Amino acid sequence: MYLAVELPLAPYHGGHDAVFDLARAIEEIGYDEIDLFEHVTVGHGTPTRPVTRQAVSELLEPLVTLAAIAAVTRRIRLGTEVLVLPQRQPALVAKQVATLDLLSGGRVRLGVGVGWQEAEYESLGVPFVERGRRMDESLQLLRLYWTQASVTFRGRYYQAEAMGMDPKPLQPGGPPIWIGGDSEAALRRVGRLGDGWMAMAESDHAVATVHDKLPIIHAAAEAAGRDPAQIGLQARLSEPHNLDALAARIVALRETGFTWATVSMPSLDAAGVHGLDAQLDLLARIIDRIVREVGVINASTIA
Repeated sequence: MYLAVELPLAPYHGGHDAVFDLARAIEEIGYDEIDLFEHVTVGHGTPTRPVTRQAVSELLEPLVTLAAIAAVTRRIRLGTEVLVLPQRQPALVAKQVATLDLLSGGRVRLGVGVGWQEAEYESLGVPFVERGRRMDESLQLLRLYWTQASVTFRGRYYQAEAMGMDPKPLQPGGPPIWIGGDSEAALRRVGRLGDGWMAMAESDHAVATVHDKLPIIHAAAEAAGRDPAQIGLQARLSEPHNLDALAARIVALRETGFTWATVSMPSLDAAGVHGLDAQLDLLARIIDRIVREVGVINASTIA
């Protein structure tokens, strides 16, 4: 079981060095990966566009932030959980991620999803209704640019004619691509195209529903000629501050096939654990409890 930490929403409030200090501390504690999620823009309510679900606004851009973190860390992996891929130009993402992987020593894991905020898509000039089909084409293009000397691709939304992209990522074939989402379409996409599934539900709900969702992933993988056993599973830990229940949650995740668990620092803050010092202390106690009671594998290179 590998352990990731989802960074707080606005760690830069403590000064520009605060992000670097936090990243080094998480690496020293022993976690396997630092994850960031994103919104490029956030839609506010208007008379013609009521907002029923408010997106988080104070988020650092993940690829830029992970590049900066790569320069001040040595072992810990660098992940997105998740990057809203269909609202970005895939050839540019391929170049950015390949560069990050090369300069970080091959530490990148790319988590992607289709997102949910229609206003954000509109602000970026991408039709919201096209997000699923754009995602499928984008995933294909990323891997082509990472592996082929010359790319020719004729999709509905993206085209390339004998185009090269170098340098390639350090990881052979490119960084692993994990796909987030709990809809049936997302699960089928994981089976067809993903190296792993990032469940949006927290661990208790993810464990309770995994037997309904895994068959969808596995059927799609088999139809695509892929081995379902090679697809990893990740979930956020429910109530990670409850150390007495933590070991049982990790055991349940592992028994149902999950290979990654995430501790969300925003969830620690929501649970009343305020301030980075208190949260780092709790992160250390969380990993210590897991190691003592159920064991955990820490590695510098993880598929």
